[in-house]
Amino acid sequence: MEYKVLLTVFTAVFIAELGDKTQLATMLFAADKEVSKLTVFIGASLALVLASAIGVLAGSAISAYVSEKHLNYIAGIGFVGIGIWTLLRA
Repeated sequence: MEYKVLLTVFTAVFIAELGDKTQLATMLFAADKEVSKLTVFIGASLALVLASAIGVLAGSAISAYVSEKHLNYIAGIGFVGIGIWTLLRA
């Protein structure tokens, strides 16, 4: 196993997920006194695992047709575009 990649991916996803709408939705579900906290945890965990699996599969499929360099440019432009769009809406 590539521990450096594992730590990098873990850190990036962990930081990205902190305080986002997914975590807030999970907190709202867990705040319900009549709902099992374990059920909320398992449901949220499975959702993140599935979303991550889709990302890995999509990334693998796309990388067969597009070079890593171009994917980095596309991702960078996408993030900058989202940032500009967010600033303009503020």
